[in-house]
Amino acid sequence: MALSPKPPARTKHGGVRTAKIKTASVRPKAQSLRAKPLVMRFFDPSGLLAISGVASSFGMSKSQLAETVGLKRESLYKASRLRAHKTQTRVREMLEIVGRVSDWAGGKEPAMAWYRSQPIPAFGGRTAESLVKSGKASALRDYLDHIAMGGFA
Repeated sequence: MALSPKPPARTKHGGVRTAKIKTASVRPKAQSLRAKPLVMRFFDPSGLLAISGVASSFGMSKSQLAETVGLKRESLYKASRLRAHKTQTRVREMLEIVGRVSDWAGGKEPAMAWYRSQPIPAFGGRTAESLVKSGKASALRDYLDHIAMGGFA
Protein backbone atom coordinates (compact mmCIF):
# COMPACT_ATOMS: atom_id res chain seq x y z
CA MET A 1 0.00 0.00 0.00
CA ALA A 2 1.54 3.30 -1.12
CA LEU A 3 1.15 6.36 1.04
CA SER A 4 0.07 9.48 -0.72
CA PRO A 5 1.53 12.81 0.39
CA LYS A 6 -0.53 14.80 2.84
CA PRO A 7 -2.41 17.62 1.08
CA PRO A 8 -1.42 21.16 2.10
CA ALA A 9 -3.43 22.81 4.86
CA ARG A 10 -6.15 25.06 3.54
CA THR A 11 -7.37 28.38 4.86
CA LYS A 12 -11.01 29.12 5.57
CA HIS A 13 -11.40 30.51 2.04
CA GLY A 14 -9.64 27.69 0.20
CA GLY A 15 -6.14 29.14 -0.10
CA VAL A 16 -3.04 27.20 0.84
CA ARG A 17 -1.77 27.99 4.32
CA THR A 18 1.93 28.69 4.58
CA ALA A 19 4.00 28.63 7.72
CA LYS A 20 5.28 31.94 8.98
CA ILE A 21 8.90 31.75 9.91
CA LYS A 22 10.39 34.37 12.17
CA THR A 23 13.99 35.14 11.38
CA ALA A 24 16.39 36.98 13.59
CA SER A 25 18.04 40.08 12.23
CA VAL A 26 21.61 39.51 11.16
CA ARG A 27 22.78 42.68 12.91
CA PRO A 28 21.41 44.48 15.91
CA LYS A 29 19.89 47.84 15.05
CA ALA A 30 22.63 49.89 16.73
CA GLN A 31 25.32 48.06 14.81
CA SER A 32 23.51 48.46 11.47
CA LEU A 33 23.30 52.22 12.05
CA ARG A 34 27.01 52.32 12.80
CA ALA A 35 27.74 50.42 9.57
CA LYS A 36 26.09 53.17 7.55
CA PRO A 37 28.58 55.92 6.66
CA LEU A 38 28.16 58.98 8.87
CA VAL A 39 27.40 61.32 5.99
CA MET A 40 24.59 59.06 4.73
CA ARG A 41 22.67 59.39 7.99
CA PHE A 42 21.90 63.06 7.34
CA PHE A 43 20.48 63.11 3.82
CA ASP A 44 16.83 64.10 3.59
CA PRO A 45 14.42 62.63 1.00
CA SER A 46 15.26 65.41 -1.47
CA GLY A 47 18.93 64.37 -1.48
CA LEU A 48 20.26 67.33 0.51
CA LEU A 49 22.00 67.25 3.86
CA ALA A 50 19.71 68.09 6.76
CA ILE A 51 21.89 70.80 8.31
CA SER A 52 19.80 71.08 11.49
CA GLY A 53 20.19 67.35 12.05
CA VAL A 54 23.96 67.56 11.60
CA ALA A 55 24.25 70.44 14.07
CA SER A 56 22.07 68.80 16.71
CA SER A 57 23.84 65.45 16.29
CA PHE A 58 27.13 67.07 17.28
CA GLY A 59 25.57 69.23 20.00
CA MET A 60 26.20 72.46 18.09
CA SER A 61 24.14 75.39 17.02
CA LYS A 62 23.96 76.20 13.32
CA SER A 63 26.28 79.13 13.97
CA GLN A 64 28.87 76.84 15.54
CA LEU A 65 28.56 74.40 12.64
CA ALA A 66 29.01 77.25 10.16
CA GLU A 67 32.21 78.30 11.97
CA THR A 68 33.43 74.69 12.02
CA VAL A 69 33.12 74.29 8.25
CA GLY A 70 34.25 77.82 7.39
CA LEU A 71 30.99 79.38 6.26
CA LYS A 72 29.18 82.55 7.24
CA ARG A 73 26.41 82.17 9.78
CA GLU A 74 23.77 83.16 7.21
CA SER A 75 24.71 80.18 5.04
CA LEU A 76 23.02 77.84 7.49
CA TYR A 77 20.07 80.04 8.46
CA LYS A 78 18.72 81.14 5.07
CA ALA A 79 16.81 78.46 3.19
CA SER A 80 18.21 79.46 -0.19
CA ARG A 81 21.78 79.21 1.08
CA LEU A 82 21.19 75.87 2.80
CA ARG A 83 20.71 74.32 -0.63
CA ALA A 84 23.76 76.06 -2.14
CA HIS A 85 26.48 73.81 -3.54
CA LYS A 86 29.22 75.34 -1.37
CA THR A 87 27.22 74.91 1.84
CA GLN A 88 26.29 71.31 1.09
CA THR A 89 29.84 70.47 -0.01
CA ARG A 90 31.55 71.88 3.09
CA VAL A 91 29.22 70.11 5.51
CA ARG A 92 29.50 66.86 3.52
CA GLU A 93 33.32 67.09 3.56
CA MET A 94 33.32 67.60 7.32
CA LEU A 95 31.03 64.59 7.81
CA GLU A 96 33.14 62.40 5.51
CA ILE A 97 36.34 63.21 7.39
CA VAL A 98 34.81 62.83 10.84
CA GLY A 99 33.24 59.57 9.67
CA ARG A 100 36.60 58.23 8.45
CA VAL A 101 38.33 58.80 11.77
CA SER A 102 35.43 57.95 14.10
CA ASP A 103 36.43 54.26 14.37
CA TRP A 104 40.03 55.23 15.14
CA ALA A 105 38.99 57.93 17.60
CA GLY A 106 36.36 55.88 19.43
CA GLY A 107 33.18 57.56 18.17
CA LYS A 108 31.93 60.62 16.38
CA GLU A 109 32.36 62.99 19.35
CA PRO A 110 36.09 62.19 19.84
CA ALA A 111 36.47 62.30 16.05
CA MET A 112 34.97 65.81 16.03
CA ALA A 113 37.40 66.83 18.79
CA TRP A 114 40.26 65.49 16.64
CA TYR A 115 38.87 67.31 13.60
CA ARG A 116 38.82 70.64 15.42
CA SER A 117 42.02 70.52 17.46
CA GLN A 118 44.61 67.90 16.46
CA PRO A 119 47.49 69.32 14.39
CA ILE A 120 48.46 67.06 11.48
CA PRO A 121 52.25 67.06 10.90
CA ALA A 122 51.92 66.11 7.22
CA PHE A 123 50.04 69.38 6.63
CA GLY A 124 52.40 71.64 8.53
CA GLY A 125 50.57 71.31 11.83
CA ARG A 126 47.21 72.43 10.43
CA THR A 127 44.04 70.83 11.77
CA ALA A 128 41.48 68.99 9.68
CA GLU A 129 39.10 71.87 10.35
CA SER A 130 41.50 74.43 8.86
CA LEU A 131 42.11 72.19 5.83
CA VAL A 132 38.40 71.86 5.10
CA LYS A 133 37.91 75.61 5.57
CA SER A 134 40.62 76.31 3.01
CA GLY A 135 39.28 73.84 0.45
CA LYS A 136 41.88 71.10 1.01
CA ALA A 137 39.45 68.36 2.05
CA SER A 138 40.34 66.10 -0.88
CA ALA A 139 44.05 66.16 0.10
CA LEU A 140 43.07 65.31 3.67
CA ARG A 141 40.86 62.42 2.52
CA ASP A 142 43.74 61.10 0.41
CA TYR A 143 46.03 61.34 3.43
CA LEU A 144 43.55 59.50 5.65
CA ASP A 145 43.17 56.77 3.00
CA HIS A 146 46.97 56.45 2.90
CA ILE A 147 47.11 56.06 6.68
CA ALA A 148 44.23 53.56 6.64
CA MET A 149 46.13 51.42 4.13
CA GLY A 150 49.10 51.24 6.51
CA GLY A 151 51.14 54.13 5.16
CA PHE A 152 53.22 56.42 7.28
CA ALA A 153 52.47 60.03 8.06
